[in-house]
Amino acid sequence: MSEKKPKRIKRRLLDKYRLVVLNENTFEERLSIKLTRLNVFVVVTLSSIILVCFTILLIAYTPLKEYIPGYSSTSLKKKATDLSFKTDSLQQVLAMNELYFSSIKSVLRGDVGSKNLNRDSIIQATKLEIGEVDLSPTKEDSLLRAKVDKEDKYNLFESATSVANFVLFPPVTGTISEPYNIKDKHYAVDIAVAEDTPVKATADGIVVFSEWTAGTGYVIILEHSYGLISIYKHNATLTKSQGDLVKAGEVIATSGDTGEFSTGPHLHFELWSDGYPINPTNFIDFE
Repeated sequence: MSEKKPKRIKRRLLDKYRLVVLNENTFEERLSIKLTRLNVFVVVTLSSIILVCFTILLIAYTPLKEYIPGYSSTSLKKKATDLSFKTDSLQQVLAMNELYFSSIKSVLRGDVGSKNLNRDSIIQATKLEIGEVDLSPTKEDSLLRAKVDKEDKYNLFESATSVANFVLFPPVTGTISEPYNIKDKHYAVDIAVAEDTPVKATADGIVVFSEWTAGTGYVIILEHSYGLISIYKHNATLTKSQGDLVKAGEVIATSGDTGEFSTGPHLHFELWSDGYPINPTNFIDFE
């Protein structure tokens, strides 16, 4: 009896059936499918598994998951985090403003010595932003600055410390053929030297100009500390370019006789301090 039962179940699973679709009016057979219970069970199971997998993928990788309770998108989480940080920052600013106003009120009431004021609150109360401070000079301050600039416009150095730490070296050694002369507007000294004599930097600085000019030939200009500028004209060649950093005594050019205004091999050397010409012989010995 027990052996017949499994056989009966197997037979039921494997028994073939025919699914027929007929036209109701003409009884014409339109579709006929042979089925077994086992085939139907397998098809239904596979279809259910595929449907479940498709639903999981659809929820996991599409925005539809946002409509399911308990899920939230990454962008919403990021926005919530940013808003949380901003809220915390605003709370800190409000607390600082409250401390500031309470300290100001206490100072105006004269309660500086009371317990509700401490050193930090006083500092916080008197703290100002840069934009709140008027740094524009007054009329008296402008007049004083103009007076000091007028008195010191021919001063080469700003202080004794500058003199002690700033030394000028002669660019070349030779005879001065034409001295510094303000009346003739010759704001330089011309030093007669042999052609191709090395021309050296008078101090540490940076090359701000190094080009050929029609009137003065090859010209090189150095900018130094303390608003000092040195100019070297009528050179034969230039060994430094614009933007180069040079040391005092470093060769920057070779002397020559270039340019329309040149009268022979020499170096035309100028010194300018804060936009004003100065006599180089007051600070440099060329012989």
